Amino acid sequence: MNEQRDRQVAYSEQQALMLDETSRRKKAGKIASVLEHFLARDSLSGLRLLDIGCSGGIVASELHKRGATVIGADIDVPGLAKAQARYGDRISFLCSDAERLPIATGTVDVVVLNHIYEHVVDPAMLAAEVARVLAPKGVAYLGLGNRLGVMEPHYRLPFLSWLPRPLAHRYVRAVGRAGSYHERFLTRRGLRRLFGALDIWDYTVSVLASPQRFGAGDVVPSLVSRLPAVVLSAMVPLIPTYIWIGTRGGLDPLGPPVAIPPRHLGR
Repeated sequence: MNEQRDRQVAYSEQQALMLDETSRRKKAGKIASVLEHFLARDSLSGLRLLDIGCSGGIVASELHKRGATVIGADIDVPGLAKAQARYGDRISFLCSDAERLPIATGTVDVVVLNHIYEHVVDPAMLAAEVARVLAPKGVAYLGLGNRLGVMEPHYRLPFLSWLPRPLAHRYVRAVGRAGSYHERFLTRRGLRRLFGALDIWDYTVSVLASPQRFGAGDVVPSLVSRLPAVVLSAMVPLIPTYIWIGTRGGLDPLGPPVAIPPRHLGR
């Protein structure tokens, strides 16, 4: 029997990092750098961008600074209140379930979905919405947590996401981190199925090999970036976060050559 899950309606009050100015702006810089490389642009000017799971709006505001017209969507009411108070004069914020977005089909140039799928009740509906709202030549930035990443990113507990649900619940309770373990991660294979409607370009190893180029120097150890391409590729099944660009098809990365080029995964 499937376990009943509730929507996480005030996530910024559970995870303080959602409102951490420094880390969120660095994250936005990485997102923008990957998007700009794929599109061969030096800004996001003129693009209509949807930030799904925007919470307090810090990432959305940084992407707005890059020139995008930004819409932020979330069900995090306290986070959205903070976002509206700080950035509401220049960014539109929607209190909306990501599985049922009130946005017309094919009208968004850029979708940003960064560490969101594991939180929602129905990831398949979320993935379908990403594909639905994307314009014919639009791109989706997909930052996707990997179930086989050793250190679980929300609770910083090793192997938490590997465990069966009953054991995971006991684990977070035993260490006093939460009453239950809500998040549900997928493996790389599961993520390929989840986003099967999109044509995928994998930037994960490209970012690891050139962290400064992609604004990830603060999270990628210099030792990792110096590893040979064959070693980085061998690490892929256990890498904690995948960085993918998804399109509706027919688009290739247009940016200049990087140490390890993005890999085309197809559909």
